[in-house]
Amino acid sequence: MASYRIRQYRDQDYDTVRTLFARGILEHTPAGYRHVLRSAWAQLGLLVLFAAVRAAAGYWVLGLGAVALVLSAAWFLVRSFSTSYVRQALSTDLRDISASYLRAPDSCFWVAEAGGAVVGMVAVAPPQDAAERGVALELKRMSVSKDYRGRGISKALCGEVLRFARARGYGAVVLSTSMVQLAAQRLYEGQGFRKVGASSPSLLGSLLCFQIFHYRCDLPGRTAAP
Repeated sequence: MASYRIRQYRDQDYDTVRTLFARGILEHTPAGYRHVLRSAWAQLGLLVLFAAVRAAAGYWVLGLGAVALVLSAAWFLVRSFSTSYVRQALSTDLRDISASYLRAPDSCFWVAEAGGAVVGMVAVAPPQDAAERGVALELKRMSVSKDYRGRGISKALCGEVLRFARARGYGAVVLSTSMVQLAAQRLYEGQGFRKVGASSPSLLGSLLCFQIFHYRCDLPGRTAAP
């Protein structure tokens, strides 16, 4: 197993980190698409569409064609949802990583390095939820290259965030992850995080029956949140 080390982000990591983040998000598009197709509403809608077109046109081939067009449109919507999220991140906090995480209070950004290359990343910052500010920090932008998963890198990166928050006197770490990121959910739950809620990120997300799960990890020695 190849060795790795966790270190603080440097400016020369900029392009690699942004690419790693984008690839990590976009690789979940197929899982998101499968989730949409497994929805009872989606399956019922496709069945009704097929039956309606077949009855109106008299040809089952046209019914299949209509279903194929809708499936293509659904893929486009799921893909656009992912790319929109990536564009937003790259144009906000990941546009100037040093300013966002290294020069900002109670924030940091780490990378995992193996064989001289950056293969993982994670950040921590005050949470967007105003109710959590001053109480918890937020784990953000976790991603590990596909070729280096299963080697404990994600666990080590998560550990850096927990230690950082504990050292600064915070009582908890919070994070959000999508419902299709099952491996990430298992990782966080294995590190002591518990799911505390779920929300839809947008109107498009609601239409696609897509949810974001919210997790919280109460740090040892602090009072757990209700």
